[in-house]
Amino acid sequence: MIYHHLFDQAKDLRTVRAGLIGSGHYGTAVITQARYIPQLEIPIVADVNPQAARLAYHHAGITDDDITLCDNRSDTIRAIESGKFVIVEDPMLLMDTPIDVVVESTGVPEAGARHAYEAIQHGKHVAMINKETDAVIGPILKHLADKAGVVYTPVDGDQHGLLIGLVLWARSLGLEVLAGGKARNAECIYDPEAKTVSCGRSTVNVNQLGTWALNRIPDGEANRYISARREILASLPKTSNSDLGEMTVAANATGLMPDIPELHLPVVRISEIPEVLCPVEEGGLLQTRGTIEIVTCLRGTDDAGLGGGVFIVVSCENDYSRTVLTTKGLIPNSRGSTAVIYRPYHLCGVETPISILSAALLNVPTGAATVKPHVDLAAKSNCELKTGTILGGGHSNDIDAAILPASPIAKGKPLPLYLLTGNGLSRDVAAETLITQEMVDPPADSLLWSLRRQQDAHFGL
Repeated sequence: MIYHHLFDQAKDLRTVRAGLIGSGHYGTAVITQARYIPQLEIPIVADVNPQAARLAYHHAGITDDDITLCDNRSDTIRAIESGKFVIVEDPMLLMDTPIDVVVESTGVPEAGARHAYEAIQHGKHVAMINKETDAVIGPILKHLADKAGVVYTPVDGDQHGLLIGLVLWARSLGLEVLAGGKARNAECIYDPEAKTVSCGRSTVNVNQLGTWALNRIPDGEANRYISARREILASLPKTSNSDLGEMTVAANATGLMPDIPELHLPVVRISEIPEVLCPVEEGGLLQTRGTIEIVTCLRGTDDAGLGGGVFIVVSCENDYSRTVLTTKGLIPNSRGSTAVIYRPYHLCGVETPISILSAALLNVPTGAATVKPHVDLAAKSNCELKTGTILGGGHSNDIDAAILPASPIAKGKPLPLYLLTGNGLSRDVAAETLITQEMVDPPADSLLWSLRRQQDAHFGL
């Protein structure tokens, strides 16, 4: 890593001040880790629940004597300049304060749109943790930030941000990225003696006839084994819509595309990833090269897992270079034509300070330099929904997600999942129906929807 050299050589070498919006689990980790980084301060936190912000500061070792609650601009600025740690309920108060970066961590699509847009308009960099907003309008926010001369970036620490960095690193080396993706936090733990597979609190018994599918996948057998595992493990918890949302952001930054809209979502050992996520002609599942994917790690009770990390499957044209890759630590497929590079962890807010400092000191994102709307996270009903049903977005149990080629907000076109959040259906929707624009009552005043229409127009969708 050369970040410390770059930060020390920054033309505008100073202590960076960042303001955090949303002090949940992720945001709290940003605050706690910043206390150990001399170049970074988080002097202000906005949260609709001031007690949550206070607790976040407490986790960082900051006492109530050094914390103050403000509700107007002048008091906020005065408190920051006097060295206090400030809590506000109104995020807009951050926009006129002496901070360099707005860190958006609410997870609310509409709120994220407003906060990011206002930060850009006020000349602040934006570290976007909020994937719900980013999946819908990340490309236009990046465009607006570029025009304004500020940085808009996904962050190190979250899986999509780390995957983007890993893909860009591999491409800089001249490697072809055949597939890239994330591992779910949940893992399938196989106990061959008990003949069980557990995932979180759920367990399935595997009868003697099914244990073969949990063995190491042989060359050319990826489809048969993955299909059998899918059937055997069907009752275990599924991949979440939120997981697909992160990969939507990564796809728009890297150009990696889904091989199929729902993704293959294989259950695999780490060593099986290059066997499975490679082209069909090389024994894998993929019909196309350069795909986005999500895996569930299969491991034994004493094996190391993927830890919710990220991975890429790479190919190298040169025989000599490929030999180096596969004899110096990378796990190849049976044919030696592909190999997996993986990072078995994502450290959430503990890693995010790197993105904040890069934006403020270097004026560069840790994400991609160019972001385009390649794909959307679309929504499909998994049960019958009645007129007036208020949709819940990414955490709705009655909606399943799929990653489709991006399309504009228009009649007959699928609406991005996070545009649905909090909005009602204008008609009955049958089960297994892709939700399109005319099925939803659009909100009367939504910056999220407005910016999405601006994005559609700017990129010619």
